[in-house]
Amino acid sequence: MSPAGESWRLRAEIDHGALRHNAAAVRKAVGDQPGLIAVVKADGYGHGGPEVAQTLAPFAAQFGVATLHEARAVRAVVPDKDLLILSPCLPEEREAAMREGFIPVVSSTAEAKAYAHLSEGKPARIHLCIDTGMGRIGVWQDEAVKAAQEIAALKGLEIESVSTHLPVADSDPDFTAEELCAWETLVAQLRAIWPAAHFHALNSAGSLQRPQHAADRVRPGLALYGISPLPGFHQLLRPVMTLKTRITLVREVGPGRGISYGRDFITAKPMRVATLAMGYADGYPRQTSNQGAQVLIRGKRCPILGRITMDQFMVDVTGLPREVAPGEEVVLFGKQGDGEITVGEVAAWAGTITWDVLTRLGKRGVVEHLDFLNRR
Repeated sequence: MSPAGESWRLRAEIDHGALRHNAAAVRKAVGDQPGLIAVVKADGYGHGGPEVAQTLAPFAAQFGVATLHEARAVRAVVPDKDLLILSPCLPEEREAAMREGFIPVVSSTAEAKAYAHLSEGKPARIHLCIDTGMGRIGVWQDEAVKAAQEIAALKGLEIESVSTHLPVADSDPDFTAEELCAWETLVAQLRAIWPAAHFHALNSAGSLQRPQHAADRVRPGLALYGISPLPGFHQLLRPVMTLKTRITLVREVGPGRGISYGRDFITAKPMRVATLAMGYADGYPRQTSNQGAQVLIRGKRCPILGRITMDQFMVDVTGLPREVAPGEEVVLFGKQGDGEITVGEVAAWAGTITWDVLTRLGKRGVVEHLDFLNRR
């Protein structure tokens, strides 16, 4: 997105006071001991990775990113913090990641050997991932001790941390309990090999619900942005982003008129229809079309009509005062007056997850960071 301070059609307002509140809430949940790895990948879940990192720096022991490019962007604003690269580096990125002092994730002895081979003088710090059920990256748990012994025998490496990832912490408590039990048995074995390494497994859901498994560090993402993956913890957090667009046109539409592509919606009676200044190219999910989705105008919920198009979509403003006119603000998610639409609602209308909605926002809007300069 573009900087604030210009005429806008789409605006994301980022509340840095809410960021601080959420970091404090996670800290309270897990206690004083575990270090906080603040996950700011995907441009801070669409909130602005460098800006989020600056605000969360007093709370975070480390930051987690997905790519070398993201690591460089965050390092520029928090040069004194370690950065974990949570997705594997491409082979041609390994030397730069090591040389620039980032901590890349490793999923095999072969990958560890590649980093050891690149180290010169100063050991390469790496982060070993164990696969306890995610099936994405990492050494499979049954092979982890053998791999750890092989990696420990390599020269030129420092194992900074060891982690796993919980695939169903927000949906399958029985599997998660068994997974964490197996993980903690494995941790005891790996600590004997790497007593100085830091161990961590808990994501947002794990940090909120299972803080007794925090180990050395926790790794929250979504919770920092004010959204709980678990319904019972929503009240602890404050949503960080409010997403707005504006009305470009208001028209009187007679009965029997089709609205948008496909003519999926036909007016049954005279209506006032407002056209909004954004579409799926800006990140609003096209999948919300004809799913009962709504927006807020003057604090009132207004139904979306027909299909979301690339640059525009239409809503029913028949029930609003007639002075509603082009230029007026519309809230897509967040609060307006006495009304509120959550990111979770938008995700449900779209048949997706909140992470997807937050990270799909396009580049045609502006970002306004509220309470950012007061963070010091």
